[in-house]
Order: sequence, then structure tokens, then C-alpha cells
Amino acid sequence: MLTAERLSAVDRAWLLMDRPTNPLTIVALIILGSPIDRATLRELIAERFLLLERFRCYPAADSLGASWIPAVHFDIDAHVLCASLPRRAGQTQLEAFVGELASTPFNPSRPLWSFHLVEHYQGGSAIIVRIHHCYADGIALVQVLLSLTNTGAPLPAALHDHSPTGWLEKGLHYVLHPVEASTVARDALGVANEMAHLGTMADDPPTRLKRPFSGIRRVAWAAPLLLEEVRAIGHALGCTVNDVLVATLAGALGRYLEDHGDHVLGLTIRATVPVNLRSEGANDEEMLGNRFGLVFVDLPIGIRHPLERLYTVHSAMQTLKASVQAATTFGLLAAIGYLPAPVESPAIALFSAKASLVASNLPGPTEPLRLAGAPISQILFWVPQAGSIGTGVSMLTYDGRVQFGVIADREMIPDPRELIKHMGAEFERLVLLVLLGGAALP
Repeated sequence: MLTAERLSAVDRAWLLMDRPTNPLTIVALIILGSPIDRATLRELIAERFLLLERFRCYPAADSLGASWIPAVHFDIDAHVLCASLPRRAGQTQLEAFVGELASTPFNPSRPLWSFHLVEHYQGGSAIIVRIHHCYADGIALVQVLLSLTNTGAPLPAALHDHSPTGWLEKGLHYVLHPVEASTVARDALGVANEMAHLGTMADDPPTRLKRPFSGIRRVAWAAPLLLEEVRAIGHALGCTVNDVLVATLAGALGRYLEDHGDHVLGLTIRATVPVNLRSEGANDEEMLGNRFGLVFVDLPIGIRHPLERLYTVHSAMQTLKASVQAATTFGLLAAIGYLPAPVESPAIALFSAKASLVASNLPGPTEPLRLAGAPISQILFWVPQAGSIGTGVSMLTYDGRVQFGVIADREMIPDPRELIKHMGAEFERLVLLVLLGGAALP
């Protein structure tokens, strides 16, 4: 990596979105079925994770750009740490610790990542990974973390660091010259229509999800759903797995908000959903960094009947699939990344006011994996939020299971486990509906 390599405009945009009360950090949790020690994890990080020179650097912004600065006195021991939980600690205690780490900003003078090892957790170990969003998006980071497993697969060649020549201009180029961006935008009219649509989109309605931040985050995760069961329900109803998961999320949010005093009957809120824009077989210039756009997905939280809600979600998702909204928002983020820092904040505030949460669905490994010889029983992640958005819901598939995770500022959702419980209940309602042949449910 060259000294003081420049960040792309989009990576700079994500760097400058960071706030003390809303750190822009991707958090992952790897739960192992048998214990490992810190020396083993440290060696693994040194041999595989640090093959990517970017993780030996920290980002530094200036008035119109940002650069990757090599850490002269890089110390791996400042980034690979041990943590202790009370004896016989369970999920509740681990959730509290992950929330504490998710609320803690990084030291800006060091590379913005860390691995915390809980050496003894339910007969095994747990690893909490934090990486600032400006380094890479979720798709790339899943590949980076999978490189730590003992599948024998090296890091994909496309993940090795590169000079961002071309990418610095490409995002804005998609907006100014959409006809040439054949892989992400079909024609200039489509982008123009999306720009007009986004410009006139109303702010999301006020609910407790739009409250001011406390800066204290809470996390929770649910018992996983069987992917085959989700797929079977979707197939029976002529919908996709994503349709089923998003409809389940919408139903759970509606019941949670109603339980806490919000009037949701007939109400629709939006989630921003990341969409990967890498081409298949992406080359070195397309992997590390942020290569995704955002779409605004309607969540019909005010529809109580599971089937009606599912088909409403299905219709909205079909409309989005035919749009170029993801490419358009990527271009807008690139444009925002060119703005001086004082101008970027109002632009992000306008953008984030149009949604109430972030929802992300990442494909994970289909087969069980091991890390340092220990079996991986669960993999979870929590998405960062920006601007006025303080709630994130993540979905990750691993070994035939779908794992829901929730992260939220405590002013929005004081106890995310309540929302998690509603997710399981809403999916069971949909299953029951199918078994009953479409009969009405209370």
C-alpha cells in the first residue's frame, strides 16, 4: 500500500458519518463450540487478517478528501484483546458486553478495528469483531472473516489491497453518465426518475424509532430459523425468502411499537437496505471498500394479517427489483463524499430522515466451519446506522439457518429482546396460516 493512499469518495462519506453517539461500526460475533486462547487468535489475525495492508492503517480526513495513513508503531496487542464475563454467563451477559463495545468509538489515531476474545463462554469461546464501515462493507468483511476459518481457502485475490484509481470518480460518474454504467443503471431516464423520486420522498412518520440518541446501544439475537422452512413457506405462497423475512420483520416492528404506545394501524415506515453492486467475478478494484447502494423498502407495520402483509411486501420488493435505486443512491453517496465535511452532515440528515431503520441480509457459509480447530456454532453481525437512524436489523444465513440480530440506541428500543421475541412469533403466525390453508388469524 502506498503511503497516504486516498479513500474513495464513498468510503470517505461513511467515515464522516461517524458520530460519538452513533459510531459507524460493523459488529460481528463468532461463537465457538470449544475454547481457543488469545495467543492462537493473535497468530491467526497476524497471518491472515493483516495480509490486507489497509488494516495496518487508519483513515484521516481533510477538508475535501481522506487518506489511509500507515500506523508507524502498529501494535497488534492493542487490537486483539481478552475479555472476561462472569462464570456461567449466558446470552444475556454476552449481549450486554457486545452492546457496550458497539457503543464505544475507536481511538482515531490507530487502525479502526478490534477483536475481543471471551475465552470461556458456555463451554467454548466467543469472538467479538468491530470494524469501521469506511474499511469495507458487509459483503467484503464476511469474506475477510471467512478467511480466518480453516476451510483451507485463502483470501480471494480480489480482496487484496489496491490503488483506488478509477473508483474515486466512478460513483459520481454513474450519476453524471448513467448510460455508460451498464452494469448498475439501465438508462439515463431510470436514474433521473429515481433522483426525482428520492428528492420528493417524504420523511418517515414519527415513532419511537425517530427519538434522539442516548449514545448507548443495546443488542440482541434470536434463535435461528431453519432456512428450508423459510424457503418452503415462501414457495408455497409464491414469494421469496427475502419477502418472508422482511414481512416477518414488519409484523414484529408493528407489534413492538404498538406495545409501546405508538399508533401503527395502517402505518408504513421505511428501512434502508444495502444492495451489493459488485459485478460477478469482481476484480481487485471492486472488493475492499464500500461497493453497495441503498434502497428504501416499505415496511407495512400497520397491516396485522400475515398474508396481506407478505403480499404487500412482495409487491414493493418486485417494484424495487425493476428500479435503479441502488445505483442512484451509490452515486449520491459518492457525490456526498466529495462535499466539505460541514456540508456533508446536513446532506446525510436529509437522506436518513426518509427511513427509520437499517435492515441488511447477508448470505453466509452453507456448510459448518471451524476456526483454529474449534467448530463455529453461530455467526452474527449487527449493521451500523447513520444520520438520524438508530436501529438496525441484520439477517445472516449460516449452515442452513437464518439468524436475526437487532442493535438499537436504548432511547429507541431499550430491550431489543422484546422485538426479537416478536420476530419468532410473527414467523410462527405465517407458518400456522399456511398450515390452516389461508384461514384468518387473530
